[in-house]
Amino acid sequence: MTRRYEPRIDVGSVVAVDVHVHIESDGHDHFSLDDELLAASATYFKAGQNRTPTLEEVAAYYRERNMAAVVFTVDATTALGHPALSSERIAEQAAEHADVLVPFGSVDPLRGAEAVTQARRLVEEFGVRGFKFHPSLQAFEPNSRDFYPLYAALEELGTVALFHTGQTGIGAGLPGGRGIKLRYSDPMLLDDVAADFPGLRIILAHPSVPWVDSAISIATHKANVYIDLSGWAPRYFPPQLVRQAGSVLKRKVLFGSDFPVLTPDRWLTEFEQLDVKDEVRPLILKENACRLLSLGERR
Repeated sequence: MTRRYEPRIDVGSVVAVDVHVHIESDGHDHFSLDDELLAASATYFKAGQNRTPTLEEVAAYYRERNMAAVVFTVDATTALGHPALSSERIAEQAAEHADVLVPFGSVDPLRGAEAVTQARRLVEEFGVRGFKFHPSLQAFEPNSRDFYPLYAALEELGTVALFHTGQTGIGAGLPGGRGIKLRYSDPMLLDDVAADFPGLRIILAHPSVPWVDSAISIATHKANVYIDLSGWAPRYFPPQLVRQAGSVLKRKVLFGSDFPVLTPDRWLTEFEQLDVKDEVRPLILKENACRLLSLGERR
């Protein structure tokens, strides 16, 4: 019998909601990426020793810090020829840690109608709150109408779609970047999606370098588009992003770390040094995510 996720997060007591946390291992010697790609990303991010924590380890890590975390994998089975971790299993495990975790699903867009069916099942039977996409890793151009049936289903289901944007550490430094094409992660491709699916809430993950100005423009223009600040240490954030996050986008920007390659401890320490108004900090760290993900509300 499927155990359906229902959040039990005490939103009044958690200090932050990290909207970008990867599950990299199933705990049984299967990982989200092959050895070469894992090693390349660990080198790029100068990641610590535990590059592939299990979901249980992630839950304990965030519980210890009194934070909540959105967890997911990326299903790039077709593009990589490497079987993905199970989003169904991640959702079921997250249900066991519903006081601290929020599961997102991932489906392989190149699987067409099968991806739509899986997405519906992940929401209706497993209770996932959103979906993670990585256009460069999954090798798809997100504004292609081939994928519009999938977006239509996600819009109908009322879920969030989180898209990797900008540079990626996966494949970095390898010949040809292992064939991973950065242009698929240009956020301007998602402007089409946001315009054509106004009921679909979209998160542009990361500062979108080298296209940060495009991301700022889209989030400013489209009511259904948000930005998470994961994947970059705050000291390296583009200044225009810091400026807009503290003003016109103060209710559209979300804390995300990209754990395990970047820890929330480092992120929060460096975030304290940014020129952001005190009244804006709680919005970015927790309140915007709670509102977007309907935390504290039962479905």
